[in-house]
Amino acid sequence: MAPSADEIKQANVALWNEWAMIHERSAVYDVPGFIQGKSSLHAIEIEEVGVVSGRSLLHMQCHIGLDTLSWARLGANVTGVDYSPAAISIASRVSAEANIPADFVCSDVYDMPYHVNRTFDIVFTSYGAIPWLRDIKRWAGLIAKYLRPGGFFYMVELHPFAAVFDSDSPTPELRVRDPYFQAGEPVRWEGDGTYAEPQAHVNQREHYEWTHTLGEIVTELSGAGLDIEFLHEFPYCIEGMLTNLMERSDDGWHRLKNHDGFVPLMFSIKAVKPR
Repeated sequence: MAPSADEIKQANVALWNEWAMIHERSAVYDVPGFIQGKSSLHAIEIEEVGVVSGRSLLHMQCHIGLDTLSWARLGANVTGVDYSPAAISIASRVSAEANIPADFVCSDVYDMPYHVNRTFDIVFTSYGAIPWLRDIKRWAGLIAKYLRPGGFFYMVELHPFAAVFDSDSPTPELRVRDPYFQAGEPVRWEGDGTYAEPQAHVNQREHYEWTHTLGEIVTELSGAGLDIEFLHEFPYCIEGMLTNLMERSDDGWHRLKNHDGFVPLMFSIKAVKPR
């Protein structure tokens, strides 16, 4: 029997609770370094989002809040939302220890109207958030709801097309393993580790993800009444994707060993709410 929506959510929240506690201690996230002043943002989002000082920013699916707080360090008035109680607890603690004002809310994306009752100049989401969303149309509608007229949504994300390749391939050759197009049902995964700490042990091994094409994402944002200002695609990405097929280049990005420049690995979108 297929799991219910509640069972899927419970499994995923349990997973992210464990991941949050692992990531608090992870060298990849480097929470002590962040508290001392490091930023967790990458050059792409800083450049493409632009000046945030004095602007309100809603970070959807904020995890342990380091990106949220990095925007706050750049002058934004930030609110971070995540459905993992452990992640929100860590984010709030880091906010206090780093003396960075921020509001953190524990809520599923789709339950935000029960918890967040204001609009924002900027809505932001990034790296690895999309596969945990079951309903992109509702997600896009909520983005439009939370934007002030003239405000914009910005996302930078791993490219869904790159997910078709077998990241466990024993050679650096690209081998198609998973379909780009799904029927809307979640894909069940089970395994140890996290994207930041592959060797870590987790008790909640089972979780569920959804595949959403780039066309679906753009179409639903447009259908929610947002004007697409740009869609950029990049032949490189951050860590945690196609691990065996990629290597870190001199510019700090991860690129395919044998097919650099052939495949889109990351994309960004800016969409504006009309005045």
